[in-house]
Amino acid sequence: MKFTTITLGDNKIEVFNSFMAKETILLNGKIVSEKRSIAGGTHHFKIIENDQEVACKFILGYGANGVVMSLYKDNKPVIESQRNMFFGFVLITLLTFGFVFFYTLLFH
Repeated sequence: MKFTTITLGDNKIEVFNSFMAKETILLNGKIVSEKRSIAGGTHHFKIIENDQEVACKFILGYGANGVVMSLYKDNKPVIESQRNMFFGFVLITLLTFGFVFFYTLLFH
């Protein structure tokens, strides 16, 4: 499922997040980063601006209001969201306990 599209000059960054915890970053239609992550991941890739290669970092995670993201270009924030690490910890803990609970119900 597409999470967002960001346009930076001539570059189009598309972010996808699947229900199977797979995050995919597309730059101008080509995959530049893929990761599996339950709590969100950090993606590194490069874009071309003014005939120069520019390092980018995209962080996808969870906050109190749901999914949050941050984008840095040359270590300078382009988009910066407040991320609550406690919320991510609680989410992972609940998912783990839920899995164990249903596994126990189904197989014992």
